[in-house]
Order: sequence, then C-alpha cells, then structure tokens
Amino acid sequence: MATQWKTSALKPTHPLPVHHSWPLYERERFFELGRLHRCETLDPIPDVVDVAARLAPAAVRVGQWECDLTDKDRLSWSEEVHDIFGIPRGAAVARGEAVALYAEGSRAAMEKLRAYAIRHRRGFTLDVEICPAQAPRRWMRLIAAPVCEGDRIVRLQGLKFLVPDSAGPEF
Repeated sequence: MATQWKTSALKPTHPLPVHHSWPLYERERFFELGRLHRCETLDPIPDVVDVAARLAPAAVRVGQWECDLTDKDRLSWSEEVHDIFGIPRGAAVARGEAVALYAEGSRAAMEKLRAYAIRHRRGFTLDVEICPAQAPRRWMRLIAAPVCEGDRIVRLQGLKFLVPDSAGPEF
C-alpha cells in the first residue's frame, strides 16, 4: 500500500531570511555603495553587485537610505526606497511610519538587529517582509551599517532592494 503524504500550509521559505551581522572593519567588503551607484560620497556591496550582475539590469532597483541618530531618527531616502514602500517620492517619512510598514515578524527582527548594530558597532543584512502603502506585500533586502564620528554612532546608512520575484509586475 502506497504511503500518502498530507500537505499542509507551511511558512513560506522563499526568500530565505538572511540574518547576518558583520563587524565594521569588514565594511569595505560589505558596504561600498559608491561603485554600485557611481556616487563619490558613499562606498558597493559585493553581494548586491553579484546579485545585480546575475539578474537583468532593470530587475533590481537599489535604493539608498540613512537614519540620523542625532536628529530624532530622521530618515533620508532615495527615490527607489520611496518606490519600494509605495510612498510618493520626496515625501518626508518619520521612522515610526516606515517601521509600521514592516510585517510584525520582520519588524521585530529588524529592530533587534538595529539595536545590536548600534550597541556593538556592527553592520547587518536581513530580508524583511513589508506591507507597502499602495502595493501588495513583498520581501526586501535591508543592508545597514553604523557611521561613527569619534567614539559615537551618529547614523545608520545602507541599501534596500526588493528580493527578485517578490515585487510583482507593478514595481
């Protein structure tokens, strides 16, 4: 007699979450934004460059972001980050409003890694599920690293981009 296997609703396994914390001395390896964006003020993330090289050039739109810890967590987003979250380009976004767009499990993981990054001066990479204002749920790769001035961390900065195949046709 053949064995019958029941299928059940399992937690989605794609994209697989990336929980990775890295020390700031590895910043050159993980966080060289400049070459990726042809920008002189920031330095590219080989992981992102490798992913983008394997995909069609238009398939991955990478956005830059920054959170100023000295100015009430003021956010600065590129147009691509606004698009990812479904918020009009150029609109001012409070951190609390942005965090509210993360799915609960992703929000908890992001907040935990963010606090760890600030406390221990470490960067991190994490896949998070977001619930954009005007679009369906999707997965986004979040890459962050603290920026230090002297002995204190003054801001976090990094990249955000949609995990391929999670954005849907409208993005």
